[in-house]
Amino acid sequence: MSLVTTRTAEDVDLTDTRQLRGAFGTFATGVTVATVGGRAWRGMTANSFTALSLDPPLVLVCVGKEAVMHGSLTGAEDFSVSVLAAGQEDVARHFADPTRPSGLSQFATVGWEPGRATDAPLIAGADAHFECVRQEVYDGGDHTIFIGRVVAARKRPPAADTLVFRSGRFRGLTEEREAA
Repeated sequence: MSLVTTRTAEDVDLTDTRQLRGAFGTFATGVTVATVGGRAWRGMTANSFTALSLDPPLVLVCVGKEAVMHGSLTGAEDFSVSVLAAGQEDVARHFADPTRPSGLSQFATVGWEPGRATDAPLIAGADAHFECVRQEVYDGGDHTIFIGRVVAARKRPPAADTLVFRSGRFRGLTEEREAA
């Protein structure tokens, strides 16, 4: 008897962006909001965020070249990333909505505070905040990879649930606890 259940996999047509997006979407990711302050206030929901290095502390966020945020990040010296908590799906949806206001007014309906080390907004209630100075920028096909050197970070104690994105949907990911 096998403990592993196998499912039949189907080939993905790499020229079909819907199929490819679907395959990429099977990887569950955390949900973040990347922000820029200064002259080009902007926020954007991003799941293409990851820790890159501990020494020096580096993170990366990938932004589509057609996104308004791309221009904001390109022109900014620093940015912040807020890792959203369970219950912040509405915040994620707000910053993913292309019809939201531009500039500082897009933050009017969302709790936020100014960064301590940068002028980029930090989303209130987030599980973690990373304030970054832009260190490197790399081409990534239809996206640009922005690498930030973390200059300040804060985190909340772990919650029993967190917000994740998988297969085009927001989901909760509850921690499993060992039985006593």
